[in-house]
Amino acid sequence: MAKILDQTEFDNLVINGKGVVLVDFFATWCGPCKALAPVLEDVAEQIKDKASVYKVDIDQTQSLAQQYRVMSVPTMKIFKNGEVVETIVGLQSKGVLVDKLNYYAG
Repeated sequence: MAKILDQTEFDNLVINGKGVVLVDFFATWCGPCKALAPVLEDVAEQIKDKASVYKVDIDQTQSLAQQYRVMSVPTMKIFKNGEVVETIVGLQSKGVLVDKLNYYAG
Protein backbone atom coordinates (compact mmCIF):
# COMPACT_ATOMS: atom_id res chain seq x y z
CA MET A 1 0.00 0.00 0.00
CA ALA A 2 1.61 3.20 -1.20
CA LYS A 3 1.74 6.54 0.57
CA ILE A 4 0.82 9.62 -1.49
CA LEU A 5 3.21 12.47 -0.79
CA ASP A 6 1.80 15.45 -2.73
CA GLN A 7 -1.03 16.87 -4.84
CA THR A 8 0.54 15.84 -8.16
CA GLU A 9 0.90 12.23 -7.07
CA PHE A 10 -2.67 12.26 -5.71
CA ASP A 11 -4.00 13.61 -8.99
CA ASN A 12 -2.09 11.02 -11.03
CA LEU A 13 -3.05 8.02 -8.90
CA VAL A 14 -6.54 8.92 -7.67
CA ILE A 15 -8.18 11.66 -9.71
CA ASN A 16 -6.85 10.70 -13.15
CA GLY A 17 -6.80 6.98 -12.41
CA LYS A 18 -9.50 4.60 -13.54
CA GLY A 19 -11.42 2.27 -11.30
CA VAL A 20 -11.94 2.19 -7.55
CA VAL A 21 -9.50 3.72 -5.07
CA LEU A 22 -9.67 3.89 -1.28
CA VAL A 23 -7.67 6.75 0.23
CA ASP A 24 -6.91 6.61 3.95
CA PHE A 25 -6.34 10.07 5.42
CA PHE A 26 -4.35 9.41 8.60
CA ALA A 27 -1.96 10.94 11.12
CA THR A 28 1.08 9.30 12.71
CA TRP A 29 -0.06 10.43 16.18
CA CYS A 30 -3.55 8.90 15.80
CA GLY A 31 -4.17 5.70 17.79
CA PRO A 32 -7.14 4.46 15.71
CA CYS A 33 -5.11 5.15 12.55
CA LYS A 34 -2.36 2.87 13.85
CA ALA A 35 -4.94 0.17 14.59
CA LEU A 36 -6.41 0.56 11.10
CA ALA A 37 -3.05 0.22 9.28
CA PRO A 38 -2.79 -3.60 9.37
CA VAL A 39 -6.48 -3.89 8.44
CA LEU A 40 -5.88 -1.74 5.36
CA GLU A 41 -2.82 -3.82 4.43
CA ASP A 42 -5.05 -6.92 4.47
CA VAL A 43 -7.79 -5.14 2.50
CA ALA A 44 -5.28 -3.93 -0.11
CA GLU A 45 -3.97 -7.46 -0.58
CA GLN A 46 -7.43 -9.02 -0.77
CA ILE A 47 -8.86 -6.62 -3.35
CA LYS A 48 -5.70 -5.80 -5.33
CA ASP A 49 -7.24 -6.98 -8.61
CA LYS A 50 -10.35 -4.80 -8.15
CA ALA A 51 -9.24 -1.63 -6.34
CA SER A 52 -6.23 0.31 -5.09
CA VAL A 53 -5.53 1.54 -1.56
CA TYR A 54 -3.39 4.59 -0.75
CA LYS A 55 -2.50 6.48 2.43
CA VAL A 56 -2.27 10.26 2.84
CA ASP A 57 -0.59 11.73 5.94
CA ILE A 58 -2.69 14.79 6.80
CA ASP A 59 0.24 16.50 8.53
CA GLN A 60 2.47 16.20 5.44
CA THR A 61 -0.24 17.05 2.91
CA GLN A 62 -2.49 19.52 4.73
CA SER A 63 -3.85 20.94 1.47
CA LEU A 64 -5.31 17.55 0.51
CA ALA A 65 -6.87 17.16 3.95
CA GLN A 66 -8.46 20.59 3.61
CA GLN A 67 -9.57 19.99 0.02
CA TYR A 68 -11.39 16.81 1.03
CA ARG A 69 -12.68 18.27 4.32
CA VAL A 70 -10.99 15.76 6.59
CA MET A 71 -12.12 16.81 10.06
CA SER A 72 -11.06 13.72 12.01
CA VAL A 73 -8.82 10.74 11.46
CA PRO A 74 -8.94 8.14 10.26
CA THR A 75 -11.11 9.26 7.37
CA MET A 76 -11.30 7.09 4.28
CA LYS A 77 -12.68 8.22 0.96
CA ILE A 78 -13.64 5.84 -1.81
CA PHE A 79 -13.15 7.22 -5.31
CA LYS A 80 -14.53 5.74 -8.51
CA ASN A 81 -13.07 7.09 -11.74
CA GLY A 82 -11.74 10.14 -9.89
CA GLU A 83 -14.94 11.07 -8.02
CA VAL A 84 -15.65 10.60 -4.30
CA VAL A 85 -18.47 8.06 -3.95
CA GLU A 86 -18.29 7.44 -0.20
CA THR A 87 -16.69 8.80 2.96
CA ILE A 88 -16.00 6.53 5.93
CA VAL A 89 -14.91 7.99 9.28
CA GLY A 90 -13.37 5.97 12.09
CA LEU A 91 -11.99 2.51 12.59
CA GLN A 92 -13.66 -0.10 10.37
CA SER A 93 -13.42 -3.85 10.03
CA LYS A 94 -11.76 -5.58 7.10
CA GLY A 95 -15.08 -7.13 6.10
CA VAL A 96 -16.88 -3.79 5.91
CA LEU A 97 -14.14 -2.21 3.79
CA VAL A 98 -13.83 -5.18 1.43
CA ASP A 99 -17.62 -5.27 0.96
CA LYS A 100 -17.73 -1.55 0.13
CA LEU A 101 -14.85 -1.78 -2.35
CA ASN A 102 -16.35 -4.85 -4.02
CA TYR A 103 -19.67 -3.02 -4.32
CA TYR A 104 -18.12 -0.04 -6.11
CA ALA A 105 -15.85 -2.25 -8.24
CA GLY A 106 -18.97 -4.04 -9.47
